[in-house]
Amino acid sequence: MVIIDTCTISRGLTPPMDSRMSSTLTGMAIPGKSRVAVIGATGYGGLQTLRLLQNHPGLSVSFLGGDRSAGQEWNSICPFLSLADNPVVEAVEVDRIGEAADFAVLSLPNGLACQLTPKLLERGVRVVDLSADFRYRSLEQWSQVYVQEAQSLNRNDAALCSSAVYGLPEWRGPDIAEATIVAAPGCFPTASLLPLLPFLKQGLIETDGIIIDAKTGTSGGGRVPKQGMLLAEASESIAPYGVVGHRHTSEIEQMAQEVAGQSVQLQFTPHLVPMVRGLLSTVYARLRDPGLTAEDCTTVLQAIYRHHPCVEVLPVGSYPATKWVRHTNKAMLSVQVDTRTGQLVLMSAIDNLIKGQAGQGVQCLNLMAGFAPETGLPLQAFYP
Repeated sequence: MVIIDTCTISRGLTPPMDSRMSSTLTGMAIPGKSRVAVIGATGYGGLQTLRLLQNHPGLSVSFLGGDRSAGQEWNSICPFLSLADNPVVEAVEVDRIGEAADFAVLSLPNGLACQLTPKLLERGVRVVDLSADFRYRSLEQWSQVYVQEAQSLNRNDAALCSSAVYGLPEWRGPDIAEATIVAAPGCFPTASLLPLLPFLKQGLIETDGIIIDAKTGTSGGGRVPKQGMLLAEASESIAPYGVVGHRHTSEIEQMAQEVAGQSVQLQFTPHLVPMVRGLLSTVYARLRDPGLTAEDCTTVLQAIYRHHPCVEVLPVGSYPATKWVRHTNKAMLSVQVDTRTGQLVLMSAIDNLIKGQAGQGVQCLNLMAGFAPETGLPLQAFYP
């Protein structure tokens, strides 16, 4: 198998102790901390995960894995994130990972994690997958959405798909804590679902006619070069893409339907904006009770997220900006009501690489390892 690099509930504050030292050549693991392998370490997801785990009180990186970077010293290829022991990036070998790690974060292109995960689970390694390989409960639905990847694979892991936990910690915390495999949501679904789900849960909005307009920075496309992400292409411009049938549409609908308890149909349109990181999602839905005010709807969000420090609900009239959450694992939510049309307007800002990817992965790791979900995660931006 070829692996390539790719560009709520608190469970307590004391993690389970593990006195084992890492047996890998990197020597990075720290006694008393749970050991984490980062696979696809030099991609954006892997880099962010490594940075977040560097000073974590109960998790330590014990294995850095890659393909193209295998055999190279870390500090020579990533001098902007130097490590004191300058470990060597290792080839992805399941037996070595099984010896070196209790958990594995897979930051790999779609279609690769599903090849590696079953072998890791057999060796007792619990997995957080940052790709889309296990986000759908149905393997058939995944194959319909990720057609190109499905055509090159012969997947027979339907049972794993159905048992994987969707890694939205504020909504699946207890399940994540017990899971052997967690499928971290995409950045667009994270930003869109967090403000939307409370209103679906309470039955306050219609389940059809929902519109999501979302904008993201270029880092959402990963580290592998793409023409549309070039500075000359993306700078001084904004453009929609995937206007009908974007892959994240069905992912959002799946979680929305589970929470609403009925069919949910929505329109989702993403846009690329000329910034490196950040994601802003604006969701429009029709209120079932047109008498509800923005203050009422803000109270709904506050009630749902009052015990979740990675989500902040802004007061009425304050609207989130991507710079406010840059480099943090926080989602900022706001709500407004158009009393003239009866429309609910939900707004959400996240850092697409942190709360939308690696930070959420670490948040899931925290729950799996017995930590409070926000442990070791940045919640305040460096402004401006």
